[in-house]
Amino acid sequence: MPTLDRFDGFRIVIYPNDHRPAHVHVIGADGEAVFFLNCPEGPPELRETYGLSRRSLGPVRTFLADRLAVLCDGWDNIHGL
Repeated sequence: MPTLDRFDGFRIVIYPNDHRPAHVHVIGADGEAVFFLNCPEGPPELRETYGLSRRSLGPVRTFLADRLAVLCDGWDNIHGL
């Protein structure tokens, strides 16, 4: 699974054999969250979380929004938009 970025102890990954719509998995020590990217304009939208509080994911959502173009390009390179 390609790690596209890292942020504050989280890995931002896209699974090569994953499904549409474009999304990323945010993996941390305490769990995982999945964000729809809503390419190309965004904003990223939390789909689900396992073990991570929604409150702790606020800064992650902001980070994803700031890096949206890079993340959408990463999805496109792996899966095509």
